[in-house]
Amino acid sequence: MATVPVSQLKTGEKIIENVQTKLGSVLFQKGKIVTERDIEILRAFLIPSVVIESKSAEVSEAAEAPPEEPVSTVLPFYLQYDKMFGLLKKVFNLANANQSLPILEIRTAMESLIQTIDHYNILTFSPRNNTVRDFVYHKSIMVSLTSYMLGKWHGLPQKDLMPVALGGLLHDIGNSKIDDAILYKPGKLTEQELEEVKRHTVIGYNILKSLPAVNEGVKLCAVQHHEREDGSGYPLGVKGDKIHLYAKIVAIADMFHAMTTHRAHKKAESPYLVLEELFQEAFGKLDPVLVQTFINKVTQFHNGTLVKLSDNRIGEIVFSDRANPTRPWVNINGTIVNLTVERNLFIKDVIQK
Repeated sequence: MATVPVSQLKTGEKIIENVQTKLGSVLFQKGKIVTERDIEILRAFLIPSVVIESKSAEVSEAAEAPPEEPVSTVLPFYLQYDKMFGLLKKVFNLANANQSLPILEIRTAMESLIQTIDHYNILTFSPRNNTVRDFVYHKSIMVSLTSYMLGKWHGLPQKDLMPVALGGLLHDIGNSKIDDAILYKPGKLTEQELEEVKRHTVIGYNILKSLPAVNEGVKLCAVQHHEREDGSGYPLGVKGDKIHLYAKIVAIADMFHAMTTHRAHKKAESPYLVLEELFQEAFGKLDPVLVQTFINKVTQFHNGTLVKLSDNRIGEIVFSDRANPTRPWVNINGTIVNLTVERNLFIKDVIQK
């Protein structure tokens, strides 16, 4: 082993002793392979030096060293996610060609993906090889996983969890028949183009309505995910008591991921600002109980969670006020920043949970 100053630390080197902040929280655990971002974090926390594996030890220990977590546990999630991505593109093409959808294959792939859902973090997950033209597929998969988790947090019976996930996966299937020139237009849509896009709700329901082995709630997710509690949504303007519970769950997941993902005409927003916007939308438009559950669960950070603020400073959460779940207290080099008070700042990114 060797103790090296952070200023001389190189990417790819292996830390073999836990690195702690001045408050005693573990910044990095032993066994971590250093990245450029890790070096930035170490500097931000004024860590003077770290203990790394010496080059001579690498060869002798390589055979007995356990595999890193991303290889052994996270990778299966990405494998299942990529399989689902490929299948969903196929499903959209089939829908566009008015061909039958392989619902058993879709359900099986969804079940396999959900088995690895413990490695899906709603706030920090970002698809690999993401492009603007693949937005609709990635968003649909993320909405399905988030809907499953929100359904579980809300206390839905087990029998409803797979249907709500399928409702999230297929909620935008109507977009398969919307002109790509409109769907991926980089500028603002005209009123006529906006009306065309809104048709994806009814189109989606018509695609799903004759599918066997899919319950009505799944189909209603397609037509109702833009409906709002006060009747201000579309396409039918129905109010809360007429909106299916699955669709209410999918609506929250859909809005969150639409706003936090890069699109042709709009850059991604910070997930924390989006959570605050969802909270505001809960007054009259989204189901307030579901929104509160969603916000409380996704912001359940432990003290010591590393975050980056909107001014690019890095710190660790030291206290979370449940009355203001998106605005905890953050310690930055010994200075406490109370985001509840300093409203001009917000959490831009979670670096490490």
